[in-house]
Amino acid sequence: MSMGPNYGPDGGQWVCGRCHVPLEQGKVPVFYLNSAFDVTLPRCPKCGLTQVPKSLAEGKMVEVESLLEDK
Repeated sequence: MSMGPNYGPDGGQWVCGRCHVPLEQGKVPVFYLNSAFDVTLPRCPKCGLTQVPKSLAEGKMVEVESLLEDK
């Protein structure tokens, strides 16, 4: 079984804005340009709302987006 990348929240204790419960690390399918990736991200255990940490959005995602668009 292959494990996808694991990205924690950007510091502090995060809670869901809808449910007001602490976020937990959970496996999330991420889709981009007909490609799918399993990534572990902070998400609400109640409603499933997922947080994409700023470090991931502005770092790794931009890098992967550039690589996929260059193909």
